[in-house]
Amino acid sequence: MKRLLLGLALAGLLLPAAATAGGFATVQLSSLPAGTDAGGTWTPTMTILQHGVTPLDGLQPAVRITDEAGQIQSFTARPAGEPGTYVADVRFPTAGMWRYEIWDGFSQTHTYSPVTIGDGGDASFPTVPVTAGLLAAMALAGALLVGLRKRRPGARPALG
Repeated sequence: MKRLLLGLALAGLLLPAAATAGGFATVQLSSLPAGTDAGGTWTPTMTILQHGVTPLDGLQPAVRITDEAGQIQSFTARPAGEPGTYVADVRFPTAGMWRYEIWDGFSQTHTYSPVTIGDGGDASFPTVPVTAGLLAAMALAGALLVGLRKRRPGARPALG
């Protein structure tokens, strides 16, 4: 009976240590979804490392996105050809605020700050402000040239 109680006590001490063995994984992203427009695809490459060091192969990570109404969509990642790397094609169907997280396929879900997905109406190059700035600079340069010409002294007679 003593042996049984001693065995149970020892098992009780070792069980928590065994449950925490195996550790954790980190996820490094090649890009963030900022700048992606509604209907566009964000294609991050994920590097998943056990304890932040050893590449983990054979996983099935997934990117999950959640819209403002709480609707969740999941995109399974596929191996990207190098140890511990995976790639996913994530499509944000509508503009607005989205939360995203990554299930590393090993030990945990990694959450990130929400991102605003644009509606595609914003031009990537600010044409109007740049054009206005160039026109203003040309007008200023012209005014300076006219001002300098008026100040220039006329031809001086030769001495002697």
